[in-house]
Amino acid sequence: MATNNNLQNYELMLIFTPVLAEDEYKAAQKKFADFITEHGGTIVHQDAWGLRSLAYPIAKKTTGLYWLLSYQATTDVNAKLEIQLNRDENVMRHMVTRLDKFAVEYNARKRNKITAEAATTA
Repeated sequence: MATNNNLQNYELMLIFTPVLAEDEYKAAQKKFADFITEHGGTIVHQDAWGLRSLAYPIAKKTTGLYWLLSYQATTDVNAKLEIQLNRDENVMRHMVTRLDKFAVEYNARKRNKITAEAATTA
């Protein structure tokens, strides 16, 4: 569907409602990751941060389930993804950020450092 020349790097930060059970939280993550891959994107990295405090209350909730997703996709995938994110009642907030080459390199170094530290302590 999409060629590698047209792929851009993006980062999606999602805050799900804190009332989700663990399996619902994982199913919601899988839903959006699958949506991106079905539309020609590739998942680079996923990081479930879990329950965190919000900076300000959203819909009378002071906590949320955070999830960070790095992916590569064409630009038209984001418009379709935005529609799906707005339709989902479990999503309290979302933000898609386009990453430049420096941000991609930084994220890769950060991931490799964390995995290297985990390997040395294990």
